[in-house]
Amino acid sequence: MKSDTMAKLAGGWAVPLGGDALFTWDYDAGTEQMLNLYSRGKQRQWDAETQLDWSHDVDPDNPLGLPDEFIWIAGTRVWERLPEAERTTVRQHIAGWLYSQFLHGEQGGLVCSAKVVQAVPDIASKFYAATQVMDEARHVEAYQRMLQAKIKVHYPISTGLRGLLEAIIGDSRWDITYLGMQVMIEGLALAAFSIQRDRMRDPLAQALNAYVLQDEARHVAFGRLALRDYYSQLSTAELREREDFAVEACWVLKDRFVGEEMWRKLDYGAEECIALANRSPAQREFRRRVFTRIVPTLKDINLFGPRMQESLRELGVLGFSRVDGAEISAEDERIADEIARLEFATRQREVSAVIAVGAGSDDGDDDCEDEG
Repeated sequence: MKSDTMAKLAGGWAVPLGGDALFTWDYDAGTEQMLNLYSRGKQRQWDAETQLDWSHDVDPDNPLGLPDEFIWIAGTRVWERLPEAERTTVRQHIAGWLYSQFLHGEQGGLVCSAKVVQAVPDIASKFYAATQVMDEARHVEAYQRMLQAKIKVHYPISTGLRGLLEAIIGDSRWDITYLGMQVMIEGLALAAFSIQRDRMRDPLAQALNAYVLQDEARHVAFGRLALRDYYSQLSTAELREREDFAVEACWVLKDRFVGEEMWRKLDYGAEECIALANRSPAQREFRRRVFTRIVPTLKDINLFGPRMQESLRELGVLGFSRVDGAEISAEDERIADEIARLEFATRQREVSAVIAVGAGSDDGDDDCEDEG
């Protein structure tokens, strides 16, 4: 079938899949670490429909509870001259642009993890990747519901994210799918979701991103385990190809996620807004969190030769190689567990209160009947 016909069937975007589907008959293969990760992937499944409180009413003017310091143009002359009604529009559209990219990225994760199941050579990795397929489907479901029911502003996929996904999905080498999705895009996701969890004031946004972040931390660990030994075996030329890919992806992640499409649609002076967003404190924090997660992983998977180090130094992020990425991932999981515990306790108190009210009503009815 021709690609233009495929694109029409796909609703506008068809990306050719590269690579072979690999079968293995060694069912005992797999490291203890990978099998443990698979076990955690099974045990930590959660249902977005029941785990999150969708009855919660968000503020329609600021659906994420976004503090002004996380609005990329806040504090600038552009922001100061906007009337309050236009500032409300900016808050709504930043929420819509962000969660639209989350949604598109999670669908990319769904496609890539399904590709990993087919292409990865060992059975333990196929097992774990199968749990990630379910994770990504759940994330797509949750972000779509958040956009449709709560935020109500939608955007197409950004140019930077689209280009990365095309390169990752179209490459025939299974390790490039791992490197692109499990290390680079998941590193972006970890940064974005951690900011949502830690800095947004809306409890639904906080809880949703905490649970997703817990899943994504496992996904990055999966990529790290799978690539660590493999990259130690590659030739200098093969490693250079991977380094080139990772460096290009790092530049995209640094410069291409400031809402270009949104600023052009809002038209407050698009180029000025894009430049202001690139220099904003919120973007500096976002980039710090991105590379706090990506750089330690690149070092851990043996993709950290002189060429990579020089490129990271040019990007201004080489210092993040001293961060313990595994410790950050463990903390992400711990916080998600704590949020789940607190939500469960809150719901139990609400149920108890309803039961108590009902019991009080029954007592009153009985008294009335006695008096009659």
